[in-house]
Amino acid sequence: MTTFYRDVLIGLMFIVGIVGFISGEFIVSTVLFASAAISSNVYLNRQMYG
Repeated sequence: MTTFYRDVLIGLMFIVGIVGFISGEFIVSTVLFASAAISSNVYLNRQMYG
């Protein structure tokens, strides 16, 4: 997966999480925020240490 597609995927998860939070789907938005944060941190740590 290229960095562009990875960035788009993380951005989409974040935006859908915001929309879910606004619409009242708090569990879905929490899962999306968490998965976006974890995948972003995993990618950054791989670049830093790998």
